[in-house]
Amino acid sequence: MSLLAEIREKASKLGKTIVLPEGTEERTLQAIKGIIDQKIATPILLGDESEIKGMAGKIGADLTGAEIINPARAPFFDDFVQAFYEMRKSKGVDLDKAKKTMLDPLFFASMMVKMGKADGEVAGAENTTGNVLRPALQIIKTAPGITAVSGAFIVIVPDCEFGANGTFVFADCAVTIDPTAEELAAFAKASVATATDLCGIEEPHIGMLSFSTKGSASHAMVDKVTQATAIAKEKYPELKIDGEFQFDAAIVPKVGASKAPGSDVAGQCNVLIFPDINSGNIGYKIAQRLGKAEAIGPILQGIAKPVNDLSRGCSVEDIVNVVAMTAVRA
Repeated sequence: MSLLAEIREKASKLGKTIVLPEGTEERTLQAIKGIIDQKIATPILLGDESEIKGMAGKIGADLTGAEIINPARAPFFDDFVQAFYEMRKSKGVDLDKAKKTMLDPLFFASMMVKMGKADGEVAGAENTTGNVLRPALQIIKTAPGITAVSGAFIVIVPDCEFGANGTFVFADCAVTIDPTAEELAAFAKASVATATDLCGIEEPHIGMLSFSTKGSASHAMVDKVTQATAIAKEKYPELKIDGEFQFDAAIVPKVGASKAPGSDVAGQCNVLIFPDINSGNIGYKIAQRLGKAEAIGPILQGIAKPVNDLSRGCSVEDIVNVVAMTAVRA
């Protein structure tokens, strides 16, 4: 069974509710049948009911089993307005602004998750990552002890003896362009949950990547990674983490033993933290295109409750899979 099939099966046993704020987006509507048929989650679509049903009829999408909520007519709309006002009044938000904001499906969806009306949120088929993240960060905020949000990819390399039988978590490949040392340490902590909850990796070993291994080069970019490693070890002593490592020293046992003797992580890493989004994004695409790897993501990490961002080029199957991953994380 593939990892995605395992995730869908796991989700089917949990009975979670996932809100999809892009209620008239065609692929989202087409994904509903797969979500329902596989019992992955109970989906909630946001928007005007007649518009949603009209679009579904136009494209032949079956919405049986989905709930539709019009934010403006929701019985808890006024409660959401008051809650958002209380959260943001110190930022200059008045009740009128709070009301207008809660009419935005992305903000309303995040408030549903915050207030326990939904277990998770999936959006991004027609919105940018920034638009999806902004309400999540304002309303749900980051998880305790996590200072920054990151975007991870699950990378599954066929016929690979490294990592967890060829499975790795790569982060951050999608969100923070030039993270600080503190943020890199937070990415490491958040990536462990992705490794254990979604990949089934029982012992995450985290490698903090660089173009240097244990002082083989001297540069400010190396210093950032060594500092991040030290911060992670201090803040999260339960983690199996080390660095700075070159890629081969992180995943190949023989190279790790040679370049980082004495490290109990070198050569065994299955969670790889890249020093910036350049290297992370390039790295997962190289693995995908040249290594024939399956790359699943991005999976948003570090938010207190699960919110996931779709690619605007996503397929119907992608949406079903991301809903399943969100349900499992919930």
